[in-house]
Amino acid sequence: MAKTIVASATKEHVIDSDGPFTIIGERINPTGRKKLAAELEEGNFDTVRADAIAQDAAGAHILDVNAGITAVDPNETEPPLLRAAVEVVQEVSELPLCIDSSVTGALAAALEVAKGRPLVNSVTGEEEKLEAILPLVKKHDVPVVAICNDETGISEDPDVRFAVARKIVERAADHGIAAHDIVVDPLVMPIGAMNSAGVQVFALVRRLREELGVNTTCGASNIGFGMPNRRVLTAHFIAMAASHGLSSAIMNPLHEEDMAAVFAANLLNGRDADSRAWTLRYKPAAPEGDAGGRGGRRRRRRRG
Repeated sequence: MAKTIVASATKEHVIDSDGPFTIIGERINPTGRKKLAAELEEGNFDTVRADAIAQDAAGAHILDVNAGITAVDPNETEPPLLRAAVEVVQEVSELPLCIDSSVTGALAAALEVAKGRPLVNSVTGEEEKLEAILPLVKKHDVPVVAICNDETGISEDPDVRFAVARKIVERAADHGIAAHDIVVDPLVMPIGAMNSAGVQVFALVRRLREELGVNTTCGASNIGFGMPNRRVLTAHFIAMAASHGLSSAIMNPLHEEDMAAVFAANLLNGRDADSRAWTLRYKPAAPEGDAGGRGGRRRRRRRG
């Protein structure tokens, strides 16, 4: 199957639906985070630094970096902000990056300073976006996230979303971009608004893998939007989607429920050799001095 190579200056990561699940840390994004948005507007990157360090330590493989502030003109403010955010993250983490923006100028500015081979997030099936983003992706020889919507919006029909994905893959090929450098986001609908949302995504992921030969990703928490006990729902969705071939997810590595779901999915899907990753993460440490561990021998009982 497809292997999508993403890299920083010093680390390489492979997104592969036949390998362990890829965790793309979502925290560096001001959407719904007033404090971070205010900091970015002031040119303050303290939270960006802290989020990068925390997600790296928590086990993320790739860090998504988004600097979109909806309160101001994105075409003016986002290019220098995203560029600066990418530079800041690269100072504190060696992980590969996912450069995230809907503004073409911001992606171009960030790619100028990004080291290695970042993942570009994203291109859609809209003609304007295809003609703007695909040449940029080819120029920098980087992989790209393809989102399954076009000028008509987001369709509730999974066949339509698949057709958009096929269109993007075909247009990318016209620009000399291989299918293995495209990571398709089939778009996850909230299960509370569409009861078939989970089933649709599982089927779409399998079809994208089998018919287009691409890797896949999604915003994992979208499935539980507006639902009670959202954390548990998201975790179960991640594990189930991985079993259907989902390669990666943009998710929060600071949520232990979600991380446990990833480690369990890797283990149960045969992508954790000899159960090493699961055991290393969850096996309780032997108490110091425990006779059954490395602490020493068990004393013999004296007989009277």
